[in-house]
Amino acid sequence: MVDLFGADQPPAGHKGRPLADRLRPARLEDVVGQEHLTGPDGALTRMIRSGTLGSMIFWGPPGTGKTTVARLLAGQTELAFEQISAVFSGVADLKKVFDSARLRRANGRQTLLFVDEIHRFNRAQQDSFLPVMEDGTVVLVGATTENPSFELNAALLSRARVLVFKPHSEESIGQLLAKAEAEEGRPLPLDAQARAVLVRMADGDGRAALTLAEEVWRTAKPGEMFDANGLQDVVQRRAPVYDKGQDGHYNLISALHKSVRGSDPDAALYYLARMFDAGEDPLYIGRRLVRMAVEDIGLADPQALPIAIAARDAYEYLGSPEGELAFAQACVYLATAPKSNGVYTAFKAAMRAAKEHGSLLPPKHILNAPTKLMKDEDYGSGYRYDHDQPDAFSGQDYFPEKLGRQKFYDPPERGFERELRKRLDFWQKLRRERGG
Repeated sequence: MVDLFGADQPPAGHKGRPLADRLRPARLEDVVGQEHLTGPDGALTRMIRSGTLGSMIFWGPPGTGKTTVARLLAGQTELAFEQISAVFSGVADLKKVFDSARLRRANGRQTLLFVDEIHRFNRAQQDSFLPVMEDGTVVLVGATTENPSFELNAALLSRARVLVFKPHSEESIGQLLAKAEAEEGRPLPLDAQARAVLVRMADGDGRAALTLAEEVWRTAKPGEMFDANGLQDVVQRRAPVYDKGQDGHYNLISALHKSVRGSDPDAALYYLARMFDAGEDPLYIGRRLVRMAVEDIGLADPQALPIAIAARDAYEYLGSPEGELAFAQACVYLATAPKSNGVYTAFKAAMRAAKEHGSLLPPKHILNAPTKLMKDEDYGSGYRYDHDQPDAFSGQDYFPEKLGRQKFYDPPERGFERELRKRLDFWQKLRRERGG
């Protein structure tokens, strides 16, 4: 029996095997931190209980158990387990895996094919999975840290169930550390505050927590106990300033957004820097900058959106820390750009009208008439081609007849929208003159 607090040295036979590997669960119910999937009433537990598995996409951050769970599923359903990574595999590798799976199927055994970072496969490569999924050659389990809705083909998503893996909570990281101490036969040489800091350093990543624990044990002298400052010196890593799932995360992104909206580049840069310092996901920041460009600037400066998107692309190309400067540049540009929510409010008004009057047909004069029957029904009749009209403007009404003309977009007299207002006023004048 292991004496948790008595041994000074780890048991023999552990050299060369990382702690995370030694603590890999042997059963699905032993998985920590994903009880909504692996608990008694979890989605995966129910699948196994039914006796059949369908293809799945595991979506979640690193270190949450996606690979481990895939292996356990194969073991508990007696499927052959094959693993490939989209980073290192190409078309030839996929063909070999599919051929092997077909041979196994011919011999009566199905294959669970685990594809790590499946979002890195291009569209054509993703499509290559469809035939072997449809004929049952493989049960596909793809793992991704990116939103599947944006990164995976619709055809692939329609054939697979998306299961979300959650970042580890402080409690589940604590459970992993307790398991590590039991495995090592000794406690972590950390005081209570340092232990809490190590949990925060892991930032929801179970593998990172165990790697940090190994580093602490590797570094500590006999009888040495680390406080919070000593821990940070030893592992050369700072704890996140805030928990990305809690109030600090939302408070800082709110402060950044409002500073940009309020045209204060200095405050915006301050909050941007704080978010980077706290270890925020840079692509989350990039998405929010894009949102600011379309919500708070819009057409007052049409370059705001391309600049925000270019900053996101630049970060993906350069990585950290060089790519952070691209976000800083975009942040200053957005903060100093003229502000308008004209398109934002217009779109919301148009959505309300669409929901209320969604059954109305467009007027017949703007509908195409590709068949004789449609021509006989006056489809396209009376349509005036704008390019043939004076000022390339016919002034016709394009709203459903029962609805009549509506006004959703009211550009302010700021930035580029000042020019748009001039155009709209000019067209409205022509519309009145021409009876449109």
